[in-house]
Amino acid sequence: MRFHLIDRVDAYEPAKTIRARKLTSLSEDYWEDQGGGLVMPLPFLLEALCQAGTWLIMATTERRKRAALLSVGAVSFMGDVRPGDVLELLGSVESMNEEVAVLSGQVKVDGRVLMEAKDIMCALIGGGDLSDADTVERLQKMLFRYAPDPAGAKP
Repeated sequence: MRFHLIDRVDAYEPAKTIRARKLTSLSEDYWEDQGGGLVMPLPFLLEALCQAGTWLIMATTERRKRAALLSVGAVSFMGDVRPGDVLELLGSVESMNEEVAVLSGQVKVDGRVLMEAKDIMCALIGGGDLSDADTVERLQKMLFRYAPDPAGAKP
């Protein structure tokens, strides 16, 4: 099963930061009932942040590269996501070269930090190795339609 955990990118600065969001919906397939009501499985918070980081890498490299997760240095979960919550995904590039990027970030709901991850190491692979280039470009245009265009950036 494939999950798209980004609805839109609100802002980004190539090779530096991204701010994106995801509106959760009860109609999505991932909810778990853990006795106190439906919650999003915690690994999905990390996945959402990693998807935001991948879009930052792809926007930075004009889709020539995309991120493939290698390792996570540290992750802390501080709360639950419930249907209808809006995830705010905040990611930053700690370092990046042609082969590897290291990212860190947070997931917030209503200003509360629910997850923080540090030292997310990703291999940078060819942008066309996993998906059709036209499909990726179309999705990027849709996701980035509200993000201000940083000087010289071409999402």
